[in-house]
This record gives sequence, C-alpha cells and structure tokens, in this order.
Amino acid sequence: MKPYDERLTVPRTWWLMALFGVILLGVALVPLGPVALLCGLAAGGALAGVALSTYGSARIRVVAGSLVAGQARIPVTALGEARALDADEARAWRTHRADARAHMLLRAYIPTAVRVEVTDPGDPTPYLYLSTRRPDRLTAALAAARPDVA
Repeated sequence: MKPYDERLTVPRTWWLMALFGVILLGVALVPLGPVALLCGLAAGGALAGVALSTYGSARIRVVAGSLVAGQARIPVTALGEARALDADEARAWRTHRADARAHMLLRAYIPTAVRVEVTDPGDPTPYLYLSTRRPDRLTAALAAARPDVA
C-alpha cells in the first residue's frame, strides 16, 4: 500500500475571503496615495498568504512504521484501534467527549476525523484526534502499517 500523506489545507473560500480583505485594505488606503496603497496591498497580501499557508500546512503521514501528525511522531506499534469518525461523531469528540490529555490535530473546516487509541503505557495521551478529509484511507493506512501479530 502507498504511504498515506495528507496536507490539511485551508478551503479555497478562505483564500477568497483573504483576497476581499486585502481589497478592502486597499480601499481604505486610497486616500493616503498610491505609495501607501501599493505598500498596504503588498503587505496585506503577503501577511494573508503566509497566515493561510502556515495554518494549512499541517500534515498527516503514515511512513516508515510511524504516524506523523503535525509535530507528533508516534510508532504504529504504540497505537491501538483507529476509528473513522463521521461529522457528528467528530464534533462530539472535539467538544463534550474530548479528553484534555488527548493530542488533537484539529482543523474546524474539516468535518471528519480519525480517533486513534494510544496503547503505550508510558504515554499519558489516551488517544489522538486527527482531522482528515479521508478518514477511511487513513484508518486503512494505519492498519496496513501495523506489524502482523502472530
């Protein structure tokens, strides 16, 4: 099976909203002259682009026997059952059913998720909550990466 790799990019509508925000900034700067307008547009556009790219740069990967979720890297041998969550279940696990000790790679603009049990007794994290657009593929990749238990 191919290694799993997903980037949690922001929706295209966020880029459109950022564009409108930069245009509004430009309209507000028109009375200050063309230099201020151009500088404001360049700075606003760059800031919006960096902010959206940075927030949407989180990745989930299953490679070399490990799950890499954002900054966390966990060997699949330390993980238990991975369960795909539909939109309603995902909302419950990120709100009233959430455990403060859980590691959450949460992106509110992605309605589905995967909940992965952590079985390592030395790790106080009970589970990982991972926002993903492809929960079934992620659970399949985690199952395929697990060593066969004889």
